[in-house]
Amino acid sequence: MSRVAIAEAERPCQVSFLRRHAWLGEILLLAALYGIYELVRALTESGQGRSVANGRDILHFEQTQHLAPEHALNSLFTNVPAIAIPACFLYAICHYVVTPVVLVWLWRKHSDQYRRVRSVLVGGTLVALIGFWLLPTAPPRSIGGFTDTMAQWSNIGWWSTHASVPAGLSGLTDQAGAMPSLHVGWALWCGWAIYRCAGRRWVRALGIAYPVITTLVVIGTANHYLADAAAGAAVMGLGIVLTALIARIQARHLTRRLIRETRAESKFSTPV
Repeated sequence: MSRVAIAEAERPCQVSFLRRHAWLGEILLLAALYGIYELVRALTESGQGRSVANGRDILHFEQTQHLAPEHALNSLFTNVPAIAIPACFLYAICHYVVTPVVLVWLWRKHSDQYRRVRSVLVGGTLVALIGFWLLPTAPPRSIGGFTDTMAQWSNIGWWSTHASVPAGLSGLTDQAGAMPSLHVGWALWCGWAIYRCAGRRWVRALGIAYPVITTLVVIGTANHYLADAAAGAAVMGLGIVLTALIARIQARHLTRRLIRETRAESKFSTPV
């Protein structure tokens, strides 16, 4: 048997293996994203002074535009435990739980939509990581004048006084990664994916409410500025644009390939 014949015989087995274990590719993709995140964090963690200055500049810009709700929301959260405590749990849980749950839901229930919708999340996240690198920004709680709501209520939760992760693991988060807000970006992606794919109205309503609530929570707890939230929404919008652009390029490439193959087949099939 020739090498070509052997390769052709092995190809279906390889394709079948990849289809059966497609989840391995998704895990590798997530691992690659986390690796890039850690690289960006390593590049920016030494510039604390710069990140604080950037945070103050962002707040000052918002104030000059009369678009700075940070102090008002943070004061409300600080003085009303009935708002602050649920907000802390939402901040500490949803970002790490809801997004993976939506991904699994898409994988199992909407497999025809999964690849494109997931690609939007990946593309938007990559753009956000570039933002972390180019504009390291400390959150409001780190620049002075704000109450760190998570630290204020850390005695009733598992999170540390420096981040939303469990105590002792705050070093895993980027303390200069406020701009853009991936909390808002991922929440908006979840809401968009749910609204796009869910059939029931109340589920779609949850998809609309989730990013709105997340935005109020991240600002009220002094973890993000309004500009961060807007930038988080913008990077997911760019993720949609990039995904559509790549899909269009792939479609054109496939069309040209099919045209070439059709011409080649017609050339060989034409009688002499």
